[in-house]
Amino acid sequence: MKVLFLDQFNALGGAQQCLLDLLPAMEQRGWDARVAIPPGGPLGEILRRRGIGVDEIPCGPYHSGRKSAGDVLRFLADVPRQTAAVAGLAKEADLIYVNGPRMLMAAALAAKKRVPMLFHAHHRVGQGSARYLEGLALRRSGAMVAACCEAVAQSLRSWVPGERMHVIPNGTADLGFIERSFEKRERRVGIIGRIAPEKGQVEFLRAAALLSGARFVICGAPLFGDHVYYDNVLRLAAGLPVEFLDWQDDVGSVMRDLDVLVIPSKQEGMPRVLLEAFSAGLPVVAFPVGGIPEVIEDGVTGFLAIDLARMLQQVLESDPHTLRAVAHNARDEWGRRYTVGAYRERITRLMEKCVPRGDLETAEPKPRRSATQR
Repeated sequence: MKVLFLDQFNALGGAQQCLLDLLPAMEQRGWDARVAIPPGGPLGEILRRRGIGVDEIPCGPYHSGRKSAGDVLRFLADVPRQTAAVAGLAKEADLIYVNGPRMLMAAALAAKKRVPMLFHAHHRVGQGSARYLEGLALRRSGAMVAACCEAVAQSLRSWVPGERMHVIPNGTADLGFIERSFEKRERRVGIIGRIAPEKGQVEFLRAAALLSGARFVICGAPLFGDHVYYDNVLRLAAGLPVEFLDWQDDVGSVMRDLDVLVIPSKQEGMPRVLLEAFSAGLPVVAFPVGGIPEVIEDGVTGFLAIDLARMLQQVLESDPHTLRAVAHNARDEWGRRYTVGAYRERITRLMEKCVPRGDLETAEPKPRRSATQR
């Protein structure tokens, strides 16, 4: 099978890590992958080092979260160029795999239902006009959908018939379970992820300002947007016991030094960092948004917070036995449902379902471009 992946970012967010996790399973099956992404970023370099063909495609840049008028104009200018680029690349593909909503419209226009499409929905699109375009593209293309959680799937069900909607939770590699004692007098509480309004660093710091008996860690960088929000985060952190670690490729090493992970996101699909914390035995406190309540059983595998400061204070004051029990329960849940192996198996099975076997058996071999053409 020849698969054309389309991604709207060249940075390493959660959706892009899911793509990187999937590629080894494709290689095991003898499938051929090409990836079309915007120019200038670490994802393209990683893919090229792995021997994956990379094509550049126009997309953005756009602001994170709600889009400005300028973002809308850039999007409208991008779509015709994206469509032409995708149409050319799709001639060699058995399946178009769309890894983000901003590429959906161009993919739908280019495929014209001649090439099967799979859309991986990693989050619920918030802005009304963007949700409409997402749904319209899905209806036009007849794409199969892999939603990372039921909350994301529910936002698309009015556009996608039941037989084309599949809920496939994310999975992560094993970061290694650590048996924490939780006996420290001053516990380390951290947040890990890109620094953006929807990720909740401001809410994290507002809670931190009300707490005692803890030190705080912010690990991440403003990957996709401007630095206005980041500057506000720095301002709020002034005078608090907060350590900034910037972006770290080795999330496991960061988690090894934490006692509690906080996910104060305002909107989410199924955050990978939550599943990574489960595998590492790191207790999680999170807002009950998106797919998070589908993963965390409150008080059993983690803690769901309405009032973040109050919940964090309760967790910091919990006895070590309670926290160790939550950590073990979370690790068991990760092993049952959220391993990278389970994720790869579910996604590759759906990819096979998208392409009729007869089409693959009768298709003539398609020429693969040399490295000099990439």
